[in-house]
Amino acid sequence: MRATPLPLARNAPQLVTAAPLLAMTGVAKRYGDVAALTAVDVAVHEGEVLGIVGESGSGKSTLLRMMNLEEIPDAGRYTLDIAAHRGANLFGLDRYERRMLRVREIGIVYQNPHDGLRMRHSSSGNVAERLVITGERRFGELRRRAKDALIASDFPIKRMDRPPAELSGGMQQRVQLAKAIALEPTLLLLDEPTTGLDVSVQALVLDTLKRLQRERRITMVLVSHDLGVIRTMADRVMVMRRGAVVEEGLADQVFQDPQHPYTQQLVHAKL
Repeated sequence: MRATPLPLARNAPQLVTAAPLLAMTGVAKRYGDVAALTAVDVAVHEGEVLGIVGESGSGKSTLLRMMNLEEIPDAGRYTLDIAAHRGANLFGLDRYERRMLRVREIGIVYQNPHDGLRMRHSSSGNVAERLVITGERRFGELRRRAKDALIASDFPIKRMDRPPAELSGGMQQRVQLAKAIALEPTLLLLDEPTTGLDVSVQALVLDTLKRLQRERRITMVLVSHDLGVIRTMADRVMVMRRGAVVEEGLADQVFQDPQHPYTQQLVHAKL
């Protein structure tokens, strides 16, 4: 005799899934005959580190530039769960609105420090520049906040008045990082931040990033072709090839049991 199912409790707890902080859907971009991105979907939750990996030309850096609103796709939707723009498609903002959103809510560290820094200005001045854009004009306050951001990025304060052009690559990346976090952004984007650095310097930069993420719970998107860097930092991994996402999942799952042939190739090549 089949048992009669028990009725559901009226107040039974429900599984609640938090809305992602960052959501992109259907993002597509072509440059002439080349499809740089093909209907890409991305979701990143608050406090999470998403690693995006793929070979050169896979579309990962193009996607990151769109997260930073430097480029607008041919199609797609982009939202950030922040009060001022909740629910709005950020791709639809005008140029000024996009610029101010980047300054206030999004920090970025570029692979090439020349893309993010004024190489002949002082390191502290580079960080203060981000604060000036938001309206701060008091010299003492600008210097104090720039110093705090440089300290948080493990930059040697005795060098804060030296220009990045006189610093090592690792120190230049720390200045970029300080500039990126000076306003405590909602989202931190990292585009190959350790490429070109010595292994020992790479390790120090990654240690700084891990500490900042642990202490401040900064939501990060990290792009790299280096699986070791992604494995060190990421909670989840998204694998891209030829402008499309071919695999994604928890970092341990993707690295220990890759499903897509391209991901298997990447992992085995690293091993």
